[in-house]
Amino acid sequence: MLKNDKWIIEQASKGMIEPFEPSLVRQIKLDNGYFRKVLSYGTSSFGLDIRLSNQEFLIFRHIPGTIINPKKFNPQNLEPVPLHKDEDGEFFIIPAHSYGLGVALEKLKIPSNITVICVGKSTYARCGLIVNTTPAEAAWEGHLTLEFSNSSSADCRVYANEGIAQLLFFEGEFCETTYASRRGKYQNQPQKVTLPRV
Repeated sequence: MLKNDKWIIEQASKGMIEPFEPSLVRQIKLDNGYFRKVLSYGTSSFGLDIRLSNQEFLIFRHIPGTIINPKKFNPQNLEPVPLHKDEDGEFFIIPAHSYGLGVALEKLKIPSNITVICVGKSTYARCGLIVNTTPAEAAWEGHLTLEFSNSSSADCRVYANEGIAQLLFFEGEFCETTYASRRGKYQNQPQKVTLPRV
C-alpha cells in the first residue's frame, strides 16, 4: 500500500525523516523580506519531495583508456563540481550528456515494513534531467546518494536545498531479513556521496 501524507507526518514525528518539512514548500522568505520561488520540497499527498544537499556533487569525467568497473571503482573517474550562487539560489551544474552524483539533505530511518522508491521530479524531467529510480529497503538508514543523468544537449543547473526527487513509501508485510539485519553495504550513508561498493 502506498502511504499518504498523514502517515508520513506521523512517522517523521517519530524520527523517520530529519530535517522534515510537513507541508509542500514552493517559496522561501529571504533575509530582505522578499520571497523566492523554489523547486518544491516537503510532504505531498502521497510522497515526500526531498532536497539536494549543498555538501557535495560529483560528475563523471572521461579518462582515455579507462573503463568504469563497479567491482573496482576508481574514484579518479569522478570530479567535484563547485557550488554556485546567484539570485535564483545555490546550484551545481551538470554538463550536457553527463552523469552526476549528489546526496539528499534529509536523513532517513526507514521502518521495517516499508520500502521507499525514489523517483524524479517533473520539472527536472522536462529539462532533460533524469533521476535514477533507487530503493531504500526495510530498516535502511542514512542520506540517499542520488544519481542524475543530463540527457539534454545543454548544461543543466540542479538547485541545492530545493526539491530534487520524490520518495514514495510502500508498506508490506514484515520481512524476515531487513536491510539492517543483513548488514547492507550502503547502510548509514553520511551526507556525502557514497561510491559503488561490492
